Amino acid sequence: MDDLLPAGMPRPRIAVFAGPTATILNTPDLITSNKARARHGLPLLPARFDSLRPQRLAWPATVYVEAFSAHPLERDAAGLYAPPDGWLDGNGTFCSEQPSEDATPVYVVELDPADGLYPLPYMARQADGSAWEETATAPYAPAGAARQTFYPDARRFYEEIERFGLADHGTPVAMGSVADFAFFRAAPSGGYTTGPEAERLGQDFFVYYPYHLQSEPGLANLAQATNEVQAVLATGEFDGVQWLEGSPTVDETLYWLGLMVDTKVPLVGHAAQRRHQSLSADGDRNVVDGVKFIASRVALDERGEDRLGACVIVDELVYSARDVTKVDARPGGYEVTGGHGGVVADLGGYGPPQLTYLPARRHTHRSELRLTVLPERVPGVSGSLASGVSSTDVDTKDAGGLVPTALPHVSITKYSRYAATGTSTDGPPVTEEVEILARIDANLANAPLSGFVCEGMSPFGMADPTRNAALGVAVFAGMPVVRTGRGNTGGMAYRTDPTFISGNNLTATKARLLLMAALLKLGALPPAADPFNPTPDERAATEKAVAQYQSLFDTH
Repeated sequence: MDDLLPAGMPRPRIAVFAGPTATILNTPDLITSNKARARHGLPLLPARFDSLRPQRLAWPATVYVEAFSAHPLERDAAGLYAPPDGWLDGNGTFCSEQPSEDATPVYVVELDPADGLYPLPYMARQADGSAWEETATAPYAPAGAARQTFYPDARRFYEEIERFGLADHGTPVAMGSVADFAFFRAAPSGGYTTGPEAERLGQDFFVYYPYHLQSEPGLANLAQATNEVQAVLATGEFDGVQWLEGSPTVDETLYWLGLMVDTKVPLVGHAAQRRHQSLSADGDRNVVDGVKFIASRVALDERGEDRLGACVIVDELVYSARDVTKVDARPGGYEVTGGHGGVVADLGGYGPPQLTYLPARRHTHRSELRLTVLPERVPGVSGSLASGVSSTDVDTKDAGGLVPTALPHVSITKYSRYAATGTSTDGPPVTEEVEILARIDANLANAPLSGFVCEGMSPFGMADPTRNAALGVAVFAGMPVVRTGRGNTGGMAYRTDPTFISGNNLTATKARLLLMAALLKLGALPPAADPFNPTPDERAATEKAVAQYQSLFDTH
Protein backbone atom coordinates (compact mmCIF):
# COMPACT_ATOMS: atom_id res chain seq x y z
CA MET A 1 0.00 0.00 0.00
CA ASP A 2 3.01 2.32 0.17
CA ASP A 3 2.41 3.52 -3.40
CA LEU A 4 -0.92 5.00 -2.29
CA LEU A 5 0.81 7.97 -0.66
CA PRO A 6 1.22 10.96 -2.99
CA ALA A 7 4.88 11.76 -3.58
CA GLY A 8 6.40 13.92 -0.89
CA MET A 9 3.40 13.74 1.45
CA PRO A 10 3.71 12.52 5.04
CA ARG A 11 1.56 9.55 5.90
CA PRO A 12 -1.79 10.54 7.40
CA ARG A 13 -2.93 10.07 10.97
CA ILE A 14 -6.44 8.60 11.10
CA ALA A 15 -8.91 8.63 14.00
CA VAL A 16 -10.92 5.40 14.10
CA PHE A 17 -14.22 5.46 16.01
CA ALA A 18 -16.09 2.33 17.10
CA GLY A 19 -19.83 2.85 16.69
CA PRO A 20 -22.85 0.80 17.79
CA THR A 21 -24.08 -2.63 16.60
CA ALA A 22 -21.21 -2.90 14.15
CA THR A 23 -21.10 -6.18 12.23
CA ILE A 24 -17.68 -5.06 11.01
CA LEU A 25 -16.44 -5.38 14.63
CA ASN A 26 -18.39 -8.58 15.33
CA THR A 27 -16.88 -12.07 15.27
CA PRO A 28 -18.36 -15.57 15.12
CA ASP A 29 -19.10 -17.28 18.44
CA LEU A 30 -16.08 -18.86 20.15
CA ILE A 31 -16.87 -22.58 19.97
CA THR A 32 -14.75 -25.19 21.74
CA SER A 33 -12.57 -27.02 19.19
CA ASN A 34 -12.53 -30.76 18.58
CA LYS A 35 -8.95 -30.86 19.84
CA ALA A 36 -10.18 -29.60 23.21
CA ARG A 37 -13.23 -31.87 23.12
CA ALA A 38 -11.09 -34.94 22.42
CA ARG A 39 -8.66 -33.97 25.15
CA HIS A 40 -11.42 -33.72 27.73
CA GLY A 41 -13.70 -36.53 26.54
CA LEU A 42 -16.48 -34.28 25.22
CA PRO A 43 -18.72 -35.02 22.21
CA LEU A 44 -17.05 -34.01 18.96
CA LEU A 45 -18.43 -31.61 16.40
CA PRO A 46 -19.30 -33.23 13.04
CA ALA A 47 -16.68 -31.27 11.13
CA ARG A 48 -13.73 -32.36 9.01
CA PHE A 49 -11.53 -29.54 10.30
CA ASP A 50 -11.37 -27.41 13.43
CA SER A 51 -12.06 -23.74 12.92
CA LEU A 52 -8.98 -21.71 13.80
CA ARG A 53 -9.24 -18.50 15.82
CA PRO A 54 -6.61 -15.75 16.22
CA GLN A 55 -4.77 -16.26 19.52
CA ARG A 56 -1.42 -15.42 21.08
CA LEU A 57 1.38 -17.85 21.88
CA ALA A 58 2.39 -17.89 25.54
CA TRP A 59 5.94 -19.10 24.80
CA PRO A 60 8.23 -19.47 21.76
CA ALA A 61 7.83 -22.69 19.78
CA THR A 62 9.68 -24.41 16.98
CA VAL A 63 7.57 -25.93 14.24
CA TYR A 64 8.41 -27.90 11.10
CA VAL A 65 6.45 -26.90 8.02
CA GLU A 66 6.21 -29.41 5.21
CA ALA A 67 7.79 -28.01 2.07
CA PHE A 68 5.58 -27.50 -0.99
CA SER A 69 2.38 -27.57 1.08
CA ALA A 70 1.30 -23.93 0.55
CA HIS A 71 -0.19 -24.58 -2.91
CA PRO A 72 -1.16 -27.72 -4.87
CA LEU A 73 1.27 -26.84 -7.67
CA GLU A 74 4.26 -25.79 -5.59
CA ARG A 75 6.01 -29.12 -6.09
CA ASP A 76 5.46 -28.79 -9.83
CA ALA A 77 7.90 -25.86 -9.74
CA ALA A 78 10.32 -27.48 -7.28
CA GLY A 79 13.26 -26.68 -9.52
CA LEU A 80 12.77 -22.99 -8.81
CA TYR A 81 13.22 -23.45 -5.05
CA ALA A 82 16.25 -23.41 -2.75
CA PRO A 83 16.81 -26.55 -0.69
CA PRO A 84 14.65 -26.95 2.45
CA ASP A 85 16.01 -26.34 5.94
CA GLY A 86 16.10 -30.09 6.57
CA TRP A 87 14.13 -33.32 6.62
CA LEU A 88 12.06 -35.33 9.10
CA ASP A 89 12.63 -39.09 9.11
CA GLY A 90 9.91 -41.66 9.75
CA ASN A 91 10.17 -41.08 13.51
CA GLY A 92 9.84 -37.31 13.24
CA THR A 93 13.50 -36.67 13.95
CA PHE A 94 14.93 -33.57 12.27
CA CYS A 95 17.92 -34.17 10.01
CA SER A 96 20.01 -31.53 8.29
CA GLU A 97 20.92 -34.05 5.57
CA GLN A 98 18.30 -36.09 3.73
CA PRO A 99 18.26 -39.47 5.56
CA SER A 100 16.20 -41.37 2.98
CA GLU A 101 14.19 -40.96 -0.19
CA ASP A 102 10.89 -40.93 1.72
CA ALA A 103 12.00 -38.32 4.31
CA THR A 104 9.81 -35.22 4.48
CA PRO A 105 11.45 -31.92 3.45
CA VAL A 106 10.65 -29.17 5.95
CA TYR A 107 11.20 -25.55 6.78
CA VAL A 108 12.07 -24.68 10.37
CA VAL A 109 10.03 -21.82 11.80
CA GLU A 110 10.64 -20.21 15.16
CA LEU A 111 7.31 -18.87 16.42
CA ASP A 112 7.48 -16.19 19.06
CA PRO A 113 4.75 -14.41 21.06
CA ALA A 114 6.12 -11.14 19.75
CA ASP A 115 5.17 -12.19 16.22
CA GLY A 116 1.53 -11.42 16.94
CA LEU A 117 -1.60 -13.49 16.58
CA TYR A 118 -1.65 -17.00 15.10
CA PRO A 119 -4.67 -19.03 13.90
CA LEU A 120 -5.04 -21.85 16.42
CA PRO A 121 -7.74 -24.24 17.68
CA TYR A 122 -9.92 -22.74 20.41
CA MET A 123 -9.31 -24.79 23.58
CA ALA A 124 -11.44 -23.06 26.21
CA ARG A 125 -14.43 -24.70 27.94
CA GLN A 126 -17.18 -23.48 30.22
CA ALA A 127 -16.61 -23.22 33.97
CA ASP A 128 -18.46 -26.53 34.53
CA GLY A 129 -16.14 -28.31 32.08
CA SER A 130 -18.63 -28.52 29.23
CA ALA A 131 -17.92 -27.28 25.74
CA TRP A 132 -18.86 -23.85 24.51
CA GLU A 133 -21.60 -24.36 21.94
CA GLU A 134 -22.59 -20.71 21.50
CA THR A 135 -21.76 -17.29 22.95
CA ALA A 136 -23.89 -17.72 26.09
CA THR A 137 -23.79 -20.54 28.63
CA ALA A 138 -27.27 -21.54 27.46
CA PRO A 139 -29.88 -20.28 24.97
CA TYR A 140 -31.43 -16.94 26.04
CA ALA A 141 -29.06 -16.63 29.00
CA PRO A 142 -28.95 -13.19 30.66
CA ALA A 143 -26.15 -10.77 29.89
CA GLY A 144 -24.17 -11.92 32.94
CA ALA A 145 -24.02 -15.44 31.52
CA ALA A 146 -23.10 -14.42 27.99
CA ARG A 147 -19.77 -13.58 26.44
CA GLN A 148 -19.42 -10.78 23.88
CA THR A 149 -18.72 -11.25 20.19
CA PHE A 150 -18.13 -7.56 19.38
CA TYR A 151 -14.73 -5.96 19.81
CA PRO A 152 -14.68 -3.00 22.24
CA ASP A 153 -12.82 -0.84 19.72
CA ALA A 154 -11.12 -1.31 16.36
CA ARG A 155 -7.56 -1.88 17.60
CA ARG A 156 -7.73 -5.69 17.49
CA PHE A 157 -9.70 -5.56 14.23
CA TYR A 158 -7.00 -3.54 12.48
CA GLU A 159 -4.30 -5.81 13.92
CA GLU A 160 -6.01 -8.87 12.45
CA ILE A 161 -6.43 -7.23 9.05
CA GLU A 162 -2.69 -6.58 8.91
CA ARG A 163 -1.74 -9.94 10.42
CA PHE A 164 -3.92 -12.21 8.29
CA GLY A 165 -4.91 -10.16 5.27
CA LEU A 166 -3.19 -10.61 1.94
CA ALA A 167 -2.80 -7.92 -0.69
CA ASP A 168 -3.61 -8.91 -4.26
CA HIS A 169 -0.01 -9.90 -5.06
CA GLY A 170 0.65 -11.88 -1.88
CA THR A 171 2.29 -9.08 0.08
CA PRO A 172 1.08 -8.04 3.54
CA VAL A 173 -1.75 -5.57 3.98
CA ALA A 174 0.60 -3.07 5.55
CA MET A 175 -1.84 -0.38 6.66
CA GLY A 176 0.59 0.70 9.36
CA SER A 177 3.13 1.72 6.71
CA VAL A 178 0.55 3.95 5.01
CA ALA A 179 -1.08 5.64 8.01
CA ASP A 180 -0.94 6.00 11.77
CA PHE A 181 -4.09 5.19 13.73
CA ALA A 182 -5.66 6.21 17.03
CA PHE A 183 -8.69 4.30 18.31
CA PHE A 184 -11.71 5.76 20.09
CA ARG A 185 -14.92 4.35 21.56
CA ALA A 186 -17.63 6.87 20.71
CA ALA A 187 -20.65 4.57 21.14
CA PRO A 188 -19.00 1.15 20.93
CA SER A 189 -20.45 -2.27 20.17
CA GLY A 190 -18.55 -4.03 22.96
CA GLY A 191 -17.94 -3.02 26.55
CA TYR A 192 -15.87 -3.79 29.65
CA THR A 193 -18.32 -5.10 32.25
CA THR A 194 -15.98 -5.76 35.19
CA GLY A 195 -13.69 -3.57 37.26
CA PRO A 196 -14.17 -0.22 38.99
CA GLU A 197 -15.38 1.51 35.82
CA ALA A 198 -17.63 -1.29 34.57
CA GLU A 199 -19.76 -0.40 31.58
CA ARG A 200 -23.45 -1.16 31.16
CA LEU A 201 -25.05 -2.90 28.22
CA GLY A 202 -27.53 -0.58 26.55
CA GLN A 203 -26.10 2.52 28.18
CA ASP A 204 -22.38 2.49 27.42
CA PHE A 205 -22.19 -0.08 24.59
CA PHE A 206 -24.71 -1.43 22.12
CA VAL A 207 -24.99 -4.92 20.63
CA TYR A 208 -27.43 -6.82 18.43
CA TYR A 209 -26.00 -10.27 19.23
CA PRO A 210 -26.92 -12.45 21.05
CA TYR A 211 -30.20 -11.31 19.55
CA HIS A 212 -32.17 -11.46 22.79
CA LEU A 213 -29.75 -8.92 24.29
CA GLN A 214 -30.09 -6.36 21.50
CA SER A 215 -29.68 -2.73 22.57
CA GLU A 216 -29.83 0.59 20.73
CA PRO A 217 -28.20 3.97 21.43
CA GLY A 218 -30.40 6.94 22.21
CA LEU A 219 -30.29 10.64 21.44
CA ALA A 220 -27.98 11.33 24.38
CA ASN A 221 -25.48 8.81 23.00
CA LEU A 222 -25.60 10.53 19.62
CA ALA A 223 -24.87 13.87 21.25
CA GLN A 224 -21.94 12.43 23.21
CA ALA A 225 -20.49 10.75 20.11
CA THR A 226 -20.79 13.98 18.13
CA ASN A 227 -18.99 15.88 20.88
CA GLU A 228 -16.20 13.31 20.97
CA VAL A 229 -15.62 13.35 17.22
CA GLN A 230 -15.56 17.15 17.22
CA ALA A 231 -13.17 17.25 20.19
CA VAL A 232 -10.79 14.73 18.63
CA LEU A 233 -10.68 16.61 15.33
CA ALA A 234 -10.32 19.97 17.07
CA THR A 235 -6.85 18.87 18.20
CA GLY A 236 -5.66 19.21 14.61
CA GLU A 237 -3.76 15.91 14.93
CA PHE A 238 -5.76 13.92 12.38
CA ASP A 239 -6.04 13.85 8.61
CA GLY A 240 -9.16 11.72 8.41
CA VAL A 241 -11.82 9.79 10.30
CA GLN A 242 -13.03 6.22 9.90
CA TRP A 243 -16.35 5.52 11.64
CA LEU A 244 -17.40 1.85 12.05
CA GLU A 245 -21.08 1.04 12.60
CA GLY A 246 -23.82 -1.44 11.76
CA SER A 247 -24.69 -1.57 8.06
CA PRO A 248 -28.39 -0.58 8.41
CA THR A 249 -27.56 2.77 10.05
CA VAL A 250 -23.99 3.80 9.19
CA ASP A 251 -25.27 6.19 6.51
CA GLU A 252 -27.52 7.97 9.04
CA THR A 253 -24.74 8.60 11.54
CA LEU A 254 -22.33 9.74 8.83
CA TYR A 255 -24.88 12.16 7.39
CA TRP A 256 -25.42 13.59 10.88
CA LEU A 257 -21.69 13.94 11.49
CA GLY A 258 -21.32 15.59 8.09
CA LEU A 259 -23.89 18.18 9.13
CA MET A 260 -22.58 18.75 12.65
CA VAL A 261 -18.81 18.27 12.78
CA ASP A 262 -16.70 21.27 11.82
CA THR A 263 -13.72 19.78 10.05
CA LYS A 264 -11.77 20.03 6.81
CA VAL A 265 -10.63 16.39 6.80
CA PRO A 266 -12.48 13.46 5.21
CA LEU A 267 -15.16 11.68 7.27
CA VAL A 268 -15.70 8.14 6.03
CA GLY A 269 -17.89 5.38 7.40
CA HIS A 270 -17.57 1.63 6.95
CA ALA A 271 -19.86 -1.31 7.60
CA ALA A 272 -19.92 -5.02 6.84
CA GLN A 273 -22.69 -7.34 5.73
CA ARG A 274 -20.89 -10.32 7.28
CA ARG A 275 -19.05 -10.74 10.56
CA HIS A 276 -15.30 -10.28 10.77
CA GLN A 277 -13.46 -13.65 10.42
CA SER A 278 -16.50 -15.29 8.80
CA LEU A 279 -16.65 -16.70 5.26
CA SER A 280 -16.39 -13.91 2.66
CA ALA A 281 -16.36 -11.16 5.29
CA ASP A 282 -16.39 -7.82 3.49
CA GLY A 283 -15.49 -5.43 6.30
CA ASP A 284 -11.74 -5.91 6.12
CA ARG A 285 -11.57 -4.74 2.51
CA ASN A 286 -13.87 -1.80 3.22
CA VAL A 287 -11.51 -0.55 5.93
CA VAL A 288 -8.42 -0.98 3.75
CA ASP A 289 -10.21 0.92 0.99
CA GLY A 290 -10.97 3.71 3.48
CA VAL A 291 -7.30 4.02 4.35
CA LYS A 292 -6.48 4.05 0.63
CA PHE A 293 -9.06 6.79 0.05
CA ILE A 294 -7.84 9.05 2.87
CA ALA A 295 -4.16 8.53 2.08
CA SER A 296 -4.72 9.39 -1.61
CA ARG A 297 -5.98 12.89 -0.65
CA VAL A 298 -8.39 12.70 -3.59
CA ALA A 299 -11.15 14.12 -1.37
CA LEU A 300 -9.21 17.37 -0.82
CA ASP A 301 -9.37 20.52 -2.92
CA GLU A 302 -6.45 22.76 -3.87
CA ARG A 303 -6.48 24.28 -0.36
CA GLY A 304 -6.21 20.86 1.25
CA GLU A 305 -9.83 20.97 2.46
CA ASP A 306 -12.35 18.17 2.15
CA ARG A 307 -14.74 18.74 -0.75
CA LEU A 308 -16.93 15.63 -0.55
CA GLY A 309 -18.41 15.73 2.95
CA ALA A 310 -19.23 12.61 4.93
CA CYS A 311 -19.04 9.43 2.85
CA VAL A 312 -19.75 5.73 3.23
CA ILE A 313 -17.15 3.43 1.64
CA VAL A 314 -18.35 -0.10 0.94
CA ASP A 315 -17.91 -2.58 -1.91
CA GLU A 316 -15.15 -0.45 -3.51
CA LEU A 317 -17.44 2.54 -4.01
CA VAL A 318 -17.52 5.88 -2.20
CA TYR A 319 -21.08 7.09 -1.55
CA SER A 320 -22.16 10.47 -0.29
CA ALA A 321 -23.66 9.69 3.12
CA ARG A 322 -26.65 11.87 2.28
CA ASP A 323 -27.47 9.78 -0.78
CA VAL A 324 -27.05 6.12 0.14
CA THR A 325 -29.02 3.51 2.04
CA LYS A 326 -28.82 -0.20 2.74
CA VAL A 327 -31.45 -2.24 0.92
CA ASP A 328 -30.28 -5.82 1.54
CA ALA A 329 -27.93 -7.77 3.79
CA ARG A 330 -25.48 -8.87 1.10
CA PRO A 331 -22.41 -7.40 -0.57
CA GLY A 332 -23.67 -4.85 -3.03
CA GLY A 333 -26.71 -4.28 -0.86
CA TYR A 334 -26.38 -0.48 -0.88
CA GLU A 335 -28.21 1.82 -3.27
CA VAL A 336 -28.11 5.47 -4.16
CA THR A 337 -31.15 7.37 -2.89
CA GLY A 338 -32.86 10.43 -4.27
CA GLY A 339 -32.28 9.65 -7.93
CA HIS A 340 -29.45 12.15 -8.47
CA GLY A 341 -25.94 10.69 -8.29
CA GLY A 342 -24.68 9.46 -4.92
CA VAL A 343 -21.44 7.69 -5.90
CA VAL A 344 -18.78 10.38 -5.50
CA ALA A 345 -15.70 8.24 -6.14
CA ASP A 346 -14.57 4.84 -7.34
CA LEU A 347 -11.75 3.08 -5.51
CA GLY A 348 -10.21 2.24 -8.85
CA GLY A 349 -9.40 -1.45 -8.34
CA TYR A 350 -5.61 -1.66 -8.68
CA GLY A 351 -5.36 2.03 -9.47
CA PRO A 352 -5.84 5.14 -7.35
CA PRO A 353 -9.29 6.42 -6.30
CA GLN A 354 -11.04 8.60 -8.85
CA LEU A 355 -13.72 11.20 -8.23
CA THR A 356 -16.95 10.91 -10.19
CA TYR A 357 -18.77 14.07 -9.05
CA LEU A 358 -18.77 16.73 -6.33
CA PRO A 359 -21.82 17.02 -4.04
CA ALA A 360 -23.75 20.28 -4.33
CA ARG A 361 -24.97 20.28 -0.71
CA ARG A 362 -23.24 22.00 2.21
CA HIS A 363 -21.29 19.84 4.65
CA THR A 364 -18.70 19.81 7.45
CA HIS A 365 -16.73 23.08 7.45
CA ARG A 366 -19.26 24.59 5.00
CA SER A 367 -22.35 23.45 6.90
CA GLU A 368 -24.56 26.10 8.47
CA LEU A 369 -25.39 23.48 11.11
CA ARG A 370 -21.86 22.69 12.26
CA LEU A 371 -21.40 22.47 15.98
CA THR A 372 -19.02 25.42 16.27
CA VAL A 373 -21.58 27.94 14.94
CA LEU A 374 -24.73 26.64 16.64
CA PRO A 375 -26.24 28.90 19.33
CA GLU A 376 -26.05 27.91 22.96
CA ARG A 377 -29.76 28.54 23.53
CA VAL A 378 -32.86 28.37 21.32
CA PRO A 379 -36.60 28.68 21.92
CA GLY A 380 -38.58 25.55 22.66
CA VAL A 381 -42.24 24.85 23.46
CA SER A 382 -44.05 23.30 26.40
CA GLY A 383 -47.57 22.87 27.75
CA SER A 384 -50.37 20.77 26.27
CA LEU A 385 -52.96 20.96 23.51
CA ALA A 386 -55.68 21.22 26.14
CA SER A 387 -54.17 23.96 28.33
CA GLY A 388 -52.16 25.85 25.72
CA VAL A 389 -48.62 26.01 24.37
CA SER A 390 -45.98 28.48 25.49
CA SER A 391 -42.40 29.24 24.55
CA THR A 392 -39.47 28.26 26.76
CA ASP A 393 -35.71 28.60 26.42
CA VAL A 394 -33.64 25.46 25.84
CA ASP A 395 -29.90 25.29 26.56
CA THR A 396 -28.54 23.23 23.69
CA LYS A 397 -24.76 23.71 23.87
CA ASP A 398 -22.14 24.19 26.56
CA ALA A 399 -18.35 24.05 26.81
CA GLY A 400 -18.45 20.30 26.14
CA GLY A 401 -20.54 20.60 22.98
CA LEU A 402 -24.12 19.47 22.55
CA VAL A 403 -26.18 19.09 25.74
CA PRO A 404 -27.26 15.43 25.55
CA THR A 405 -30.66 16.00 27.14
CA ALA A 406 -31.51 18.76 24.66
CA LEU A 407 -31.30 16.77 21.44
CA PRO A 408 -34.58 17.18 19.55
CA HIS A 409 -37.18 14.42 19.38
CA VAL A 410 -38.31 13.98 15.76
CA SER A 411 -40.90 11.31 14.92
CA ILE A 412 -41.58 9.72 11.54
CA THR A 413 -45.16 9.09 10.48
CA LYS A 414 -45.90 7.14 7.32
CA TYR A 415 -48.86 7.64 5.01
CA SER A 416 -50.57 4.66 3.43
CA ARG A 417 -53.84 4.57 1.52
CA TYR A 418 -57.04 2.89 2.69
CA ALA A 419 -57.35 4.00 6.28
CA ALA A 420 -59.99 2.43 8.51
CA THR A 421 -62.34 5.14 7.31
CA GLY A 422 -61.97 7.17 4.17
CA THR A 423 -60.95 10.79 4.61
CA SER A 424 -61.94 14.08 3.07
CA THR A 425 -61.84 17.74 4.00
CA ASP A 426 -65.10 17.40 5.93
CA GLY A 427 -64.41 14.21 7.85
CA PRO A 428 -63.44 12.29 9.84
CA PRO A 429 -62.24 14.87 12.37
CA VAL A 430 -58.57 15.52 13.14
CA THR A 431 -59.07 13.84 16.53
CA GLU A 432 -59.06 10.50 14.67
CA GLU A 433 -55.26 10.84 14.39
CA VAL A 434 -54.71 9.70 17.95
CA GLU A 435 -51.06 8.69 17.47
CA ILE A 436 -49.98 12.06 16.13
CA LEU A 437 -51.98 14.04 18.70
CA ALA A 438 -50.65 11.89 21.53
CA ARG A 439 -47.09 12.41 20.32
CA ILE A 440 -47.66 16.18 20.16
CA ASP A 441 -48.76 16.20 23.80
CA ALA A 442 -45.88 13.93 24.82
CA ASN A 443 -43.45 16.27 23.08
CA LEU A 444 -44.94 19.30 24.81
CA ALA A 445 -44.52 17.54 28.15
CA ASN A 446 -41.02 16.13 27.66
CA ALA A 447 -39.27 17.42 24.52
CA PRO A 448 -39.30 21.20 24.05
CA LEU A 449 -37.46 20.74 20.76
CA SER A 450 -39.39 18.32 18.59
CA GLY A 451 -40.91 17.81 15.16
CA PHE A 452 -42.25 15.34 12.63
CA VAL A 453 -41.34 13.86 9.29
CA CYS A 454 -44.24 12.68 7.15
CA GLU A 455 -43.26 10.02 4.64
CA GLY A 456 -46.13 10.65 2.26
CA MET A 457 -46.87 10.18 -1.41
CA SER A 458 -43.97 10.02 -3.84
CA PRO A 459 -42.58 12.40 -4.62
CA PHE A 460 -44.67 15.20 -3.13
CA GLY A 461 -44.80 14.00 0.48
CA MET A 462 -48.47 14.77 1.09
CA ALA A 463 -50.64 12.50 3.20
CA ASP A 464 -54.42 12.20 3.49
CA PRO A 465 -56.43 15.23 4.68
CA THR A 466 -56.89 13.96 8.23
CA ARG A 467 -53.19 13.22 8.76
CA ASN A 468 -52.27 16.52 7.10
CA ALA A 469 -54.60 18.34 9.50
CA ALA A 470 -53.13 16.61 12.54
CA LEU A 471 -49.61 17.49 11.40
CA GLY A 472 -50.81 21.04 10.91
CA VAL A 473 -51.72 21.06 14.61
CA ALA A 474 -48.12 20.03 15.34
CA VAL A 475 -46.84 22.92 13.21
CA PHE A 476 -48.89 25.50 15.09
CA ALA A 477 -47.87 23.90 18.39
CA GLY A 478 -44.28 24.86 17.50
CA MET A 479 -43.13 21.60 15.90
CA PRO A 480 -41.83 21.83 12.31
CA VAL A 481 -43.00 19.10 9.92
CA VAL A 482 -41.03 17.86 6.92
CA ARG A 483 -42.68 16.13 3.98
CA THR A 484 -40.74 13.46 2.08
CA GLY A 485 -41.63 10.97 -0.62
CA ARG A 486 -42.23 7.31 0.07
CA GLY A 487 -39.25 4.98 0.49
CA ASN A 488 -36.31 5.62 -1.84
CA THR A 489 -37.94 8.47 -3.69
CA GLY A 490 -36.41 9.54 -6.98
CA GLY A 491 -38.13 12.91 -7.17
CA MET A 492 -38.38 16.07 -5.11
CA ALA A 493 -41.01 16.65 -2.46
CA TYR A 494 -41.85 20.13 -3.75
CA ARG A 495 -43.25 22.79 -1.45
CA THR A 496 -47.05 22.87 -1.77
CA ASP A 497 -47.89 24.40 1.63
CA PRO A 498 -45.73 27.17 3.14
CA THR A 499 -46.37 25.87 6.67
CA PHE A 500 -44.66 22.55 5.85
CA ILE A 501 -40.99 21.93 4.97
CA SER A 502 -40.16 20.17 1.72
CA GLY A 503 -37.69 17.35 2.25
CA ASN A 504 -36.55 17.52 -1.38
CA ASN A 505 -35.17 14.07 -2.30
CA LEU A 506 -34.18 13.01 1.22
CA THR A 507 -35.39 9.75 2.66
CA ALA A 508 -37.50 10.06 5.79
CA THR A 509 -34.63 8.92 8.03
CA LYS A 510 -32.21 11.49 6.58
CA ALA A 511 -34.87 14.22 6.77
CA ARG A 512 -35.29 13.38 10.45
CA LEU A 513 -31.59 13.98 11.10
CA LEU A 514 -31.53 17.24 9.17
CA LEU A 515 -34.61 18.45 11.07
CA MET A 516 -32.93 17.58 14.39
CA ALA A 517 -29.90 19.64 13.40
CA ALA A 518 -32.09 22.51 12.16
CA LEU A 519 -33.98 22.59 15.47
CA LEU A 520 -30.66 23.02 17.27
CA LYS A 521 -29.98 26.08 15.11
CA LEU A 522 -33.42 27.69 14.82
CA GLY A 523 -35.42 26.33 17.75
CA ALA A 524 -39.15 25.69 17.79
CA LEU A 525 -41.65 27.44 15.56
CA PRO A 526 -43.72 30.25 17.18
CA PRO A 527 -46.74 28.49 18.76
CA ALA A 528 -50.30 29.63 18.17
CA ALA A 529 -52.63 30.35 21.06
CA ASP A 530 -54.92 27.63 19.70
CA PRO A 531 -52.94 25.21 17.50
CA PHE A 532 -56.22 23.88 16.07
CA ASN A 533 -57.28 27.36 14.89
CA PRO A 534 -54.33 29.69 14.19
CA THR A 535 -55.05 33.32 13.34
CA PRO A 536 -53.89 34.87 10.04
CA ASP A 537 -51.09 36.68 11.88
CA GLU A 538 -50.00 33.46 13.61
CA ARG A 539 -50.02 31.65 10.26
CA ALA A 540 -47.89 34.39 8.70
CA ALA A 541 -45.37 34.20 11.56
CA THR A 542 -45.19 30.43 11.17
CA GLU A 543 -44.67 30.65 7.41
CA LYS A 544 -41.80 33.10 7.95
CA ALA A 545 -40.13 30.75 10.47
CA VAL A 546 -40.67 27.70 8.25
CA ALA A 547 -38.95 29.52 5.39
CA GLN A 548 -35.74 29.56 7.45
CA TYR A 549 -36.00 25.80 7.85
CA GLN A 550 -36.68 25.41 4.15
CA SER A 551 -33.48 27.27 3.33
CA LEU A 552 -31.49 24.70 5.31
CA PHE A 553 -33.26 21.80 3.60
CA ASP A 554 -32.58 23.32 0.21
CA THR A 555 -28.85 23.51 0.84
CA HIS A 556 -27.88 20.56 3.09
